[in-house]
Amino acid sequence: MTPDSSPEAPSAKTPKSGGKADAKLSYEGARDELTDVVSKLEAGGTTLEESISLWERGEVLAAICQEWLDGARAKLESIKPTP
Repeated sequence: MTPDSSPEAPSAKTPKSGGKADAKLSYEGARDELTDVVSKLEAGGTTLEESISLWERGEVLAAICQEWLDGARAKLESIKPTP
């Protein structure tokens, strides 16, 4: 976690990531882009290659979102009072 108590950005080691640019994506940014990817896949009309590329990007974005959520969960657990 960062000193400002927000979850750390996901690492650039995420598979099939765009590198540093993906590591700086906020949860909301990754979620919004993932929504766009899903909409494009659901709409159809793309080639197989485009569909595969969109799917792979969606996997990366989903992993970034999950890392943010895991970080937030860990932060909440660390500040949760013990009974």
